[in-house]
Amino acid sequence: MKDINFPINLVFNIGTIANDFSATDANNKTIAYVKQKLFKLKEDVLVYSDENKSQINYTIKADRWIDFSAAYSIKDERTKKELGKIARKGWRSLWKAEYDIIDQHQKPQYKIKEKSALTRLLDSLFGEIPILSFFTGYLFNPTYLVTDNYNNVIVEMKKEPSFFGRKFSITKNRDIDQDDQERVILSLMMMVLLERRRG
Repeated sequence: MKDINFPINLVFNIGTIANDFSATDANNKTIAYVKQKLFKLKEDVLVYSDENKSQINYTIKADRWIDFSAAYSIKDERTKKELGKIARKGWRSLWKAEYDIIDQHQKPQYKIKEKSALTRLLDSLFGEIPILSFFTGYLFNPTYLVTDNYNNVIVEMKKEPSFFGRKFSITKNRDIDQDDQERVILSLMMMVLLERRRG
């Protein structure tokens, strides 16, 4: 996942039973097709090179059964090396999403934080109302900020107005090296699978 032109656009498929999406860059080039395996007690995600699913580039797997404190290991399938982890911040992330991105040396490197808890609350409330739930994707669109250890915003991900809330965009605010960029993008891909399922 090198030489990517931002923004990256994530579009979920609504015609499949799987939790899956395509990722394209600013040139509309597919950089990944992400699919979550169904009926697994532990989260198991495959990141393919494209929609043809001919090559698996990365895997993301939970270290335990689904809970609020799971960590998800990101592995490069070509080298078989762990690139890092994304870890949910336990019960603190129940109302407002919060995750740590951990590097290959097991050191916390970045944080992902939801910008507004109110947006999530309104989205969840209106999502329970018949008919209105179809249009919450146009009304309430959370933003997630990736910050470094000095609280600088490095990358931003936004849920875009769309039917069923199926579109997200990732923009880069500051330059980071290729390895970090790869780890951040893959962490956001895992996070969006988890957060979109939560509403």
